[in-house]
Amino acid sequence: MALTLECQTTDKVILMASGGRAFTIGADKLPGGRGHGEPIRLNLEVPEAETILGMFVPDEKAGKRVVASSKGYGFIVADAELVSSTRKGKIILNVGDEELVTCVKVEGDMTASIGTNRKMVIFKTAELPEMARGKGVKIQAFKDGGLIDLKTFNKADGFSWVDSGGRQQSSDDWKDWIGKRAQSGRLAPRGFNKNGKFTG
Repeated sequence: MALTLECQTTDKVILMASGGRAFTIGADKLPGGRGHGEPIRLNLEVPEAETILGMFVPDEKAGKRVVASSKGYGFIVADAELVSSTRKGKIILNVGDEELVTCVKVEGDMTASIGTNRKMVIFKTAELPEMARGKGVKIQAFKDGGLIDLKTFNKADGFSWVDSGGRQQSSDDWKDWIGKRAQSGRLAPRGFNKNGKFTG
């Protein structure tokens, strides 16, 4: 998975690994010039079996993220809680035999989650607890498979997703998917991305 990020040399950069751990690196520590860069593991002690799934500049004053595991458990965590001062990072999401699959910015009062079975449920973001670390609560129930993606949005703006061409798509009857956290949901709207994610 390739990730890019525009930032200033004075910024901190958070990297989220599949094992549920958050790593912090100063942007000024990243190699400059026109070379091919260097492996992130030269600066941070990221386990070989884990991959980096997210990268962002934290908003330590007001920013919040939803972290969630492949089994569909998660919670809201403040960006400030993700910052660490050691190369080993900080355990945020207890994943057990699962893995972190998403870490998305809280940008609205509604949350939509979707499973590998293409079933989607929309519920109030307020139904998710705010924690510093832990396993969290069940976001969506699955008979088979697990969570593949999640996003937050404002109810007043309506629900939408981005297709493989970068175009924003929406469904007029999206409110039919509104339920409660931990429900299994129903099949995604017609025309939803084939990859089952909110970005194509």
